[in-house]
Amino acid sequence: MSEELFYTLIAVGALLLIGVLVLAIVLAIRVWKTGKYLQAMGAGGKVAFWGAIIYTIFPVDLLPDPIYLDDVGVLGAALLYLTRLAVKTRQQRQQQGRAPLPPQLQRPPQKTR
Repeated sequence: MSEELFYTLIAVGALLLIGVLVLAIVLAIRVWKTGKYLQAMGAGGKVAFWGAIIYTIFPVDLLPDPIYLDDVGVLGAALLYLTRLAVKTRQQRQQQGRAPLPPQLQRPPQKTR
């Protein structure tokens, strides 16, 4: 194998690792933002939220830490579950004639000029 091909493969591998790391960070931020709505969704949402965050931060993984595919998978699955749980909870609250979000999670009304 030529030296030029070797360095090209190293560069491509490094770019892929950086891309997966950025994806893991973006998913972690989205999970964190979704987490503020979990106060009204019960224990299942809290377990999924904190489990995904702890798994991502915890140094022992299924795959070694330079490979973030398992972290991305856990964060993606948690985000999918939390999104479905949020939609289901919102629909249940609306069917019961209540506001979609509890009062502590609703934004204050915006002042118009």
